[in-house]
Amino acid sequence: MSNYSFPHEVVSRIVDGATPIRAWREHLNLTQDEVAQRLGISQPAFAQQEAVAKPRRATREKIAAAFGINAVQLEL
Repeated sequence: MSNYSFPHEVVSRIVDGATPIRAWREHLNLTQDEVAQRLGISQPAFAQQEAVAKPRRATREKIAAAFGINAVQLEL
């Protein structure tokens, strides 16, 4: 994991209780609706995925791709 960057803002949000997916989404200034559109799913469906602390690997990979980051960066 040391090859990947974890911005302080993302780590800070996780420490404050956000899931890694939410922390990254907020860091990237994206709304749940914007991410849901990138994923081709509804906003409520994405909200459910975002609330899971440790989503399945396939889910992490899809969301990471939508964020433009590596899936490893969602594994804090």
